[in-house]
Amino acid sequence: MERYVVGLMSGTSLDGIDSALVKVSGSGESTRVELIDFINKDIPEDIKKEIMDCFSTTKSNVELICSVNFKLGYLFAQAVKDVCEKAKFDINKVDLIGSHGQTVYHIPEGHDTIAKSTLQIGEPAVIAYETGVPVVSNFRTMDMAAGGQGAPLVPYTEYLLYRGNKNRALQNIGGIGNVTVIPKNCSMDQMYAFDTGPGNMIIDEVTKRLQGQKYDKGGLFAASGKVNEHMLEELMNIEYINAEPPKTTGREFFGSQFVDKLLEKWGHLQANDIIATVTMFTAKSIAINYRKYVFNRYLIEEVILGGGGSYNNTLVSMLKELLPECKIIIQEDLGYSSDAKEAIAFAVLANETINDNAGNVLGATGAKERVILGNITPVPYKR
Repeated sequence: MERYVVGLMSGTSLDGIDSALVKVSGSGESTRVELIDFINKDIPEDIKKEIMDCFSTTKSNVELICSVNFKLGYLFAQAVKDVCEKAKFDINKVDLIGSHGQTVYHIPEGHDTIAKSTLQIGEPAVIAYETGVPVVSNFRTMDMAAGGQGAPLVPYTEYLLYRGNKNRALQNIGGIGNVTVIPKNCSMDQMYAFDTGPGNMIIDEVTKRLQGQKYDKGGLFAASGKVNEHMLEELMNIEYINAEPPKTTGREFFGSQFVDKLLEKWGHLQANDIIATVTMFTAKSIAINYRKYVFNRYLIEEVILGGGGSYNNTLVSMLKELLPECKIIIQEDLGYSSDAKEAIAFAVLANETINDNAGNVLGATGAKERVILGNITPVPYKR
């Protein structure tokens, strides 16, 4: 069966809403995907600031989260309309929307009186009403109910689309870095995934504060700076970097409050030296996790980079120097899109949900069993 599905993703880096219109044929291991069109829709600065305040334990409140939940619903709905318009595709022919939503807080492990939990916003009822298309959303919660960490969820789709006759590592570098290890000709229970640590999150925030730019385009600021080894050593000693998988992290750890403390101690350094150092921190945190938790199990032949970090030439060059034994390529080298990858993943996951197929990978999230992910919001009127 063929379905036309729009996948929506808004990541921790807040660099826009990714909207991918895809044709999905079949389901499970017979899934085939064709990307029809893709857009990245900017989030208005006032709403972006409100989202950032939602992340903060000192600025957030229930009224704000309640309001932003609906505001994002309207933005997500418009992103669906916009990608259909760009593709000149009749929205009435869209069968399904898969919306990851915007994570505002993620607690992969409970502590004291705090429960293991997660919260994504971007009201699916608004999306369904505004577009006239049923929505699958809230993918993380069922995995957490089954004892998992609710992330990473992309590995299931990576298994469907990238498995083959090579030992591959798919390294996403969005706001957070995460790796999916896909051994050659593997079964699903042989693959695993985890968050390696920060991706672009710290780099972007430091660049914004020190250079007034949203991100370090092409890694030019980092390329003109010098890595401070003392600062790098301190960053590499953060407990999360060396922790064993399964593990997940996010803005609640590596966000603006992390950068506040970082610049309080190291702000006396030259701006580009700081940017170079945090860029190397991302690269080295990826590399050390490979050496500790990947290379001890598989000889990786190919590392495929995705996400915005794959366009940071300095970061990519650092990774190639740190992992000389691996061939390192980007999604575009395989004919795919680094930008669209995660949005496509949630289109595929939505299709799996509708087909009553489980969508989590036990070796990625640590769940006790495979479960069907997501909440289904029907269209509230006859189409």
